[in-house]
Amino acid sequence: MNRDADYMIGAVHDVPSHYTNLQQCMSSAWSLLSRGTKDRKAPAHTPVLVSTGLDGAPQARTVVLRGCSPVDRMLSIHTDRRSAKVEELKADPRALLHVYDPHQKVQVRLGCQARLHFADREAIAAWSRTRAQSRYCYQINVAPGSLVEDPAMIVFDPSANAKGVNNFLLVQLRVLHMEWLYLNSRGHRRARFDWTDENLQACWLAP
Repeated sequence: MNRDADYMIGAVHDVPSHYTNLQQCMSSAWSLLSRGTKDRKAPAHTPVLVSTGLDGAPQARTVVLRGCSPVDRMLSIHTDRRSAKVEELKADPRALLHVYDPHQKVQVRLGCQARLHFADREAIAAWSRTRAQSRYCYQINVAPGSLVEDPAMIVFDPSANAKGVNNFLLVQLRVLHMEWLYLNSRGHRRARFDWTDENLQACWLAP
């Protein structure tokens, strides 16, 4: 048997199960996201959230992934209700979440519809699960992104905002579209998943 044949046999055994299986592609994506909510060192713990600015320009920032429910296709993050992204998502609830795992060589892009929760049952439940050090950042006396002459002017005043809860907002992201990309020297793989009225359409794309 020649070297090329040996290489091809090895290639078949070396590729992961999702290399030729759409269901496995989707499962690997949700697994990557779920791990991001539990492991602070996982790449999916800090994805990039993209929204449309009030001026129409794209706005991207790193966020912390707080929740993932594959069954409901729901992801969640926390933010200060005074931040610019909140007004952006109110004006246009469409958002994109991007994750890249360099170890798995997998990129996931998620087209989402944002739902904002402030002082309601969902927000209160999310706040109850936050840590003390996480609550501290919601206690500042100025809105995130505000112009200040001196950083020392920023004051943490828990008495003015009920220890931060008055500035806390839960953002739920319902996944409507998912694109999955796997990088491999033998040939990349790319797949797309679309949910319409709870019906799933899955297909392969040219990478």
